[in-house]
Amino acid sequence: MSRPLIAILRGLRPEEAVAVGEALVAAGIAVIEVPLNSPDPFASIRAMAHAIGDRATVGAGTVLCPEEVERLKEAGGRIVVSPNADEAVIRAAAAHGLESWPGVMTPTEAFAALRWGATGLKLFPGSLIGPEGLRAMRAVLPSGTRVYAVGGAGPENFAAWLAAGADGFGIGSALYRPGMTAEQVGERARALVAAYDRAREDSP
Repeated sequence: MSRPLIAILRGLRPEEAVAVGEALVAAGIAVIEVPLNSPDPFASIRAMAHAIGDRATVGAGTVLCPEEVERLKEAGGRIVVSPNADEAVIRAAAAHGLESWPGVMTPTEAFAALRWGATGLKLFPGSLIGPEGLRAMRAVLPSGTRVYAVGGAGPENFAAWLAAGADGFGIGSALYRPGMTAEQVGERARALVAAYDRAREDSP
């Protein structure tokens, strides 16, 4: 069973992409983001989409312009994650039938992103907003809006974020750092999944 966790693989190299992707899927993480400031990111995305695309949603992070959305589509990616809420990027993702998860920090950004067609919202950086900030935003966001906390969310505070209304999380350096082996990533992924499951069981 996969969890609402996005693996952020910043710095991933194409030659290790498939092994790392397989390790993540085996551990229960089936949404994978390769930030575009990684080495040859579209090659990594293409390799993973071909190898595990039937079991995982593979896409790109740090997507900043519509041209990158088009390249992602061509590489077989299915999810667009951005650090900001850019109308052109969100609309391009929707036009190509891809999921769009723009970064937002305020209700104004959140409502704009949803109006432009965002699939869900990436609350970023989560460490600046915190669970209480999300709780306040939840009071006004449309029912059913999916919000993932990214940057400042991890095993130590999964429970607080879930109680505040987070639907899921994006996990970066706590899961993957350049140079780690697929086995190491898998071990971290299993620990994160276990921590998420415990927090989910304990949440009201």
